[in-house]
Amino acid sequence: MTDVPDVIFSECFCRDGLQHEPAVLPVGAKVAMLNRIADCGFRRIEITSFAHPKYIPQFADAEAVLAAVRPRPGVLFKATCPNPAAVRRAQAARAAGRGPEEISFLVSASEGHTQKNLRRSREEQWANVAEMAALAGCDFTLVGSISVAFDCPFDGPVPPERVLEDARRFVSLGVTRVSIGDTIGSATPPRVHALVALLRDALPEATFIAHFHDSRGTGVANCVAALEAGLRHFDTALGGTGGHPSGIAYGEGFTGNVCTEDLATLFAAMGVDTGLDLDRLRAAGREAERLLGRPLYSRAIRVGETAHA
Repeated sequence: MTDVPDVIFSECFCRDGLQHEPAVLPVGAKVAMLNRIADCGFRRIEITSFAHPKYIPQFADAEAVLAAVRPRPGVLFKATCPNPAAVRRAQAARAAGRGPEEISFLVSASEGHTQKNLRRSREEQWANVAEMAALAGCDFTLVGSISVAFDCPFDGPVPPERVLEDARRFVSLGVTRVSIGDTIGSATPPRVHALVALLRDALPEATFIAHFHDSRGTGVANCVAALEAGLRHFDTALGGTGGHPSGIAYGEGFTGNVCTEDLATLFAAMGVDTGLDLDRLRAAGREAERLLGRPLYSRAIRVGETAHA
């Protein structure tokens, strides 16, 4: 790949999208889906997680999936790593010739969410992240994810300065790709624009990534606000899948990711080059519905379905 699109999408269906699905998909189904996703033109794809299978059974097959998906020139496959043991697994997969090019680490911008989600303090989690970054060294492109970057369901609104502090800490550890997570989907376009502008002005050496949830139907609008503030990287998932479980006791329930098909369709209509084949993308969205056995949340793949009814 030589031509660089205006924006870079990271397709998250096979990791974030599947993370809380009750049915564990077989390796073959995941591999076929990942190949289909890559055929759409994505430059970054979330492929799996190295979380312990005891906690997330969906990814007990992480190494098998990595070994089965053929490498794509110009495509970065990303895996999440919650602890140093996960980083070592990623390194072992690379040593075997089929590991991820990117790995990601997670922090929460609030103490309350850190305690609830990670069962440790913020400082304890930062120590964990520092150990992982040092262990990873130059083996991977490193991505730092900041959860509850706008509002915390326990501590309330998160000051933008806290998010900037966390972004600075990531950069100081050599993690220069930083994902900004609207975990409970409560952000608004003006807040998104202001935060992205603050971060980009303060840390021009960093690449910021929008990871917005669509709890209140504002995810696509928030992505447009981020685009207008100069952000060029977006995490999305086919069918708006993922987020955290619909039955979770905080965050007001459903928090699916921004739907890839819908955001890519909008950007294309705005004249923004995504590098994606929209016909193949909509077909991938329909395949995601087939795999999960239910209609998902894409409006773009519904267009024309009842035109002749």
